[in-house]
Amino acid sequence: MPVDPVCGMEVPMDDTEATTDYEGESFYFCSTDCLELFEGAPKKYVETPHPHLVEASGTVLPRLPYGRAKGEFDIEIEDPTSLQEGDSVRFSKEITDDDVRKFAEATSDTNALHLNDAFAEKTRFGHRIVHGTLVSGLISAALACFPGLTIYISQNLEFRRPVDIGESLTAQCKIVDELEGDQYRLTTRIENDADEIVLDGTATVLIDPLPE
Repeated sequence: MPVDPVCGMEVPMDDTEATTDYEGESFYFCSTDCLELFEGAPKKYVETPHPHLVEASGTVLPRLPYGRAKGEFDIEIEDPTSLQEGDSVRFSKEITDDDVRKFAEATSDTNALHLNDAFAEKTRFGHRIVHGTLVSGLISAALACFPGLTIYISQNLEFRRPVDIGESLTAQCKIVDELEGDQYRLTTRIENDADEIVLDGTATVLIDPLPE
């Protein structure tokens, strides 16, 4: 099965949305978004090791321009080769109705509170809200902005307020303690556009070097 050279996703040849030829070779893409990225710099995606990974602030991050996945990130890291207390990353994204429905399909969490308007109107919230675990998933998206390969060890969460469908959220992860064995303790927080905390907690992660 061919692999999308931009995002690294396997693409069934009979189900591909986009293809192109480059220097006599055919390439297949999971979406027209990936095709457009490829066409902007085909040599990079063909000749560079891990060409699909993102570069930011002079370092390579284990993030992919994955199909139609949306969101923006920034990093505040003093030395990408040596993470330390105070280094932080942020990831921002609008949670859409499509996100909610795809999450329900992927996890089988079909709680009517998240999917059925008539049902949700009769609850304490008065309308549908986003799955709490979908909201907390933005922390994982933020952690993937650290240089290296971040591996979850533990996570403590406190949900402060519900998130409405269509809200834009920002997750921030900040290193507060360097532990042994390339492990770090971080504060993890998600805020909405009104600067209200919707989720607060702490995490412990292991950060390995990126594979060569």
